Amino acid sequence: MNLFEARRLTVTLLHRHGLDAWKVEFSRAKTRAGACRHERRAIVLSAPLVTVMSEAEVVETVLHEVAHAMVGAQHAHDEVWRRTAQRIGATGRVSLHTSASPAHDWVGTCPRGHEAQRHRRPAHPMSCGECARRFDVTALVAWRYKGRDVPMTPAYRAEEAALLARTSA
Repeated sequence: MNLFEARRLTVTLLHRHGLDAWKVEFSRAKTRAGACRHERRAIVLSAPLVTVMSEAEVVETVLHEVAHAMVGAQHAHDEVWRRTAQRIGATGRVSLHTSASPAHDWVGTCPRGHEAQRHRRPAHPMSCGECARRFDVTALVAWRYKGRDVPMTPAYRAEEAALLARTSA
């Protein structure tokens, strides 16, 4: 679903449920489809996820967050929230079960070719979980960002250098 349609749908559902003072915002989150920000009176939708979700999944996400807005922050995912979510047409499930997923920006490869994927830049060196049960510098993962070799942060490089120096000593 495109973001314009998602915004229009969300505004319509907010009005339908008496939340005229609430607004719609988009985030860059890649692991959370939506959020209800009571302090800002905002329903926040993940732009990367919305663009790969079906209309039914977006409706479920919006209704989930509308239910949070209706019952207040103190209810989280309790029975009051669940009954409200179901009354307005949501399933009342805590998380969205979807196959939609944006591509991972960071892909790491170990010396034997196994891959690891991350949405965010790795903060610390890691070794391949398939090659070694515990951290092993011989199975260090080399990272690429969107298919390109990019320099890691100075802190990452310093930690990696220290690990390599310990094993060569």
